[in-house]
Amino acid sequence: MSLRQMEYLVTVLEEGSFTRAAEALHVTQSALSHQIKALEREVGGPLLERLPRSVRPTPMGRAFLPDAELAVRSWRQARRAARAAAGAEGGELEIATVHGVAVGVLTGAVARMRRLHPRVTLRLREYATEDDLYEQMARGVADLAAGYRNDAWTGPCWEIGEERIVLAVPPDDPLCDRAGSDAGRVPVGLAELADRGWVRCGMEPRIEGRPFVDLVCGRAGFVPRTALRVEHATTAARMAAAGAGVCLVAEHLAPALVPARQLVPVGPPWRRPLIAFSRAEPTGAAEAFLRVLREERR
Repeated sequence: MSLRQMEYLVTVLEEGSFTRAAEALHVTQSALSHQIKALEREVGGPLLERLPRSVRPTPMGRAFLPDAELAVRSWRQARRAARAAAGAEGGELEIATVHGVAVGVLTGAVARMRRLHPRVTLRLREYATEDDLYEQMARGVADLAAGYRNDAWTGPCWEIGEERIVLAVPPDDPLCDRAGSDAGRVPVGLAELADRGWVRCGMEPRIEGRPFVDLVCGRAGFVPRTALRVEHATTAARMAAAGAGVCLVAEHLAPALVPARQLVPVGPPWRRPLIAFSRAEPTGAAEAFLRVLREERR
């Protein structure tokens, strides 16, 4: 059993298919399949269940995977650290985040990093929830992460700005016309929205163990009526803009998704701190990207 074989197995499960894993590893699909089969012979049984369009671990694979992931990720981190010793002029950098932060916060920083350090190879890992992000970072999936503050994180972290939440409303909502062309600058109190239908997102953050919208509306004295449920925050904003209901959207995402006259700030303002965090003090490319990220968010 070799470390390389374990990396092949982990990559197949990360990518969800042999084809994508072979591309990521720069090997042929037949060579990848051969090494996985050799590993399965050595451990004494199948580790992967091969489905028509994906793969998943067998019970034996699930038992094998945690230690294999730990070994592979430790090796990858050691390799990246060694390459980073030459500074930010080469090597690899893995960044982890959640989808909304990737789209609205990291785009400018990634583009600038590519301009300043074109020889650094970047990989961005996106997770559906904050819990997934922190769990994977604790397991060493990336060199640096960007997300929302979590007081349970004990590693290094740095303030990089804040996320302001605004309200997206349908095009015919009276809130669009309450102050003419400046309607988007007039705050709305949550109690005014008790009769609205809400577009809810599967990636909605949980605060104090409750979905954010349920929590804040409950504090305002009402239970929000759900008009539509979707998975992604960008989909929710688009649906609200089209008239499906009202929804909360991060201000940094809003301009590309919702017309300005349909964006209303909430009073009092809602803000969430944004941070970068890692398991250890960043060096090389990670240190350079952190510097770029903090400058971009000023």
